[in-house]
Amino acid sequence: MTAASPTAVTLSLLARIEAKPGKEAEVEALLRSAVGLAAEEPRTVHWFALRIGPTTFGIFDTFADEVGRKEHLAGRIAAALMAKAPELLAAPPVIEHVDIIAAKG
Repeated sequence: MTAASPTAVTLSLLARIEAKPGKEAEVEALLRSAVGLAAEEPRTVHWFALRIGPTTFGIFDTFADEVGRKEHLAGRIAAALMAKAPELLAAPPVIEHVDIIAAKG
């Protein structure tokens, strides 16, 4: 499968992740290590790990179709994050399904 053109990318996920106090470095390391897993997902067009604040992180990724978005949610990154959630996160991740209405790419 070839990468989708920016105009074909209309779906995304936005996940907000809150680290437990003192676990910020471990959450950041987990997110940094996940980029390799994202690279293995042919239907994930873009994948970004974000630091929003001292204890708040995020993931933003894009997809050309709903199949890609569903595969990503059932994939290795989500599994790794949920496996570490009790140890590292103050609350479960907040995951929003987002529609992209305009993009520059």
